[in-house]
Amino acid sequence: MFKKVLIAEDADFMSSGIKSALKSIEIPIIEYAKYCDEAFLKLKKAWLDKEPFDLLISDLSFLENPNPQRLHTGEDLILEAKKIQPLLKTIVFSVEDKPYRVQQLCNKLKINAYVWKSIHGEKELKKAVQDIDNNTFFISPKLSHVLKQKESFEITDYDVILLKKLANGLDQKEISKELKIKEIKPNSISSIEKRLKILKESFNANNPTQLIAITKDFGLI
Repeated sequence: MFKKVLIAEDADFMSSGIKSALKSIEIPIIEYAKYCDEAFLKLKKAWLDKEPFDLLISDLSFLENPNPQRLHTGEDLILEAKKIQPLLKTIVFSVEDKPYRVQQLCNKLKINAYVWKSIHGEKELKKAVQDIDNNTFFISPKLSHVLKQKESFEITDYDVILLKKLANGLDQKEISKELKIKEIKPNSISSIEKRLKILKESFNANNPTQLIAITKDFGLI
């Protein structure tokens, strides 16, 4: 079982609940940080001192800190943490339940567990810790269908960029111009038009407005 765990969570009552859950499965060293920069510094110091954390449990969103922060989200924290400690076990503990977002986080961050904050959250968190200690991936049962879904095509970062610019009111010509400035390819008007057509067909949207509304519901933008 894990010996040293770091909790990144800005709500005191939630941190207390997580600590209680971890203590019940006899984890001896439990530390926590309220902000991502603080959590990263703890991880880095422990690594340099050759006393690394075995597990990071992190929320995704944090209250704004009055002091300037380099890392703002749990996603930022996990990505940076794995740069210095690639084999660090990680659990996302969040209220986020939008299918695309959960899929994206699991695939991009290569996390070991995704636990949905709910009335069963603490119980599922204990199960997640036990499962990943046995090298088994865990996701809350309520969200398990998300990773089983087979999409007809893969949603890419490029697609998200197009959708966000479309949502900001840009037309295809204006999107093309911005992509060229930022050297993002493909950036021709025809390629943008083609990709947006595929997205509309895939989401059964009749027009750009409907496409934006649907993809917002999916958590894409």
